[in-house]
Parts: sequence; structure tokens; C-alpha cells
Amino acid sequence: MATKIKLTRIGKMREPHYRVVVADARTKRDGRSIETLGEYHPKNDPSVIKIDAERAAYWLGVGAQPTEAVVAILKVTGDWQKFKDLPEPPPMRVAEPKPDKRARFDAALRDSEGEPSVGATTARKRAAKKAPDEAPTAEAAAEPPASAGSGE
Repeated sequence: MATKIKLTRIGKMREPHYRVVVADARTKRDGRSIETLGEYHPKNDPSVIKIDAERAAYWLGVGAQPTEAVVAILKVTGDWQKFKDLPEPPPMRVAEPKPDKRARFDAALRDSEGEPSVGATTARKRAAKKAPDEAPTAEAAAEPPASAGSGE
């Protein structure tokens, strides 16, 4: 059986994520796979590439043929160079870890401690002045008109 190392697409529209899988060469792009080797998220900056190097080396060693896209990914991670005995590539760019929300909150709290506490940050709205109504009041509406009840 001929095997290929290829990408299967997952994720939403306009937000693709791919799995790097080993599958029979005759299966569909998103069809049944033999083994999942890693994942690739191209929309992130920098792109996220996670590959199990040991399993990728095994499958390359037993004759699995990678697609062009997978070869490009393996070159970035350096697994292709190890397999072909080529010099190592420059190190991969990695996203900076996000700061902890609690640490950011504590830092903001320390920065604001030196400032005097001021009241509200926005001015209070004033109540709208009511204009005198030109419509009849409730007492005037309750009185029946004098001429309406006479039958003369």
C-alpha cells in the first residue's frame, strides 16, 4: 500500500487549520487516515506548526511520500533536513507567550495606587427640565361638559 504524508483541512470558513496525517494515497483529502503526525495553523502570526518529529522520521524512513506542502512544513521544522542529512535551517519563529491576566491586573493596580482617587470618570447626567403641559389636567378631564348632557 502506498502511503502519503498530507494535510487534511479542519476549521471554519476563512479560518483553516490543518492536520498533518499519514494516509493511503488513494483516499480523499479529508478521508480516513492511518496516523496523525501534527497540526498546522497558517493564519496565526507566526504560523503554528506542531509535528511529532520521531513519528515523521519513522514514516519517511518506511517510504511514505510527503506532498509539496508537507515538505515545506518539514523544512521549516528541520525534520526534512535531518532525514536528508542536510544542514539545519535557521530556528523557527515562535509567538511570544501572552502575559498572565492576573499579573497585568496587579501591575495596573500598583500603577494606580499613587494617584488620588477621583469620583466618577464621567459627569453625571442632569435631569431634563419638564415643560408645563398645555394639555388639560386630570381634574379638567374628569368634569363633564355642561352642554353635552342637555337634550334641549
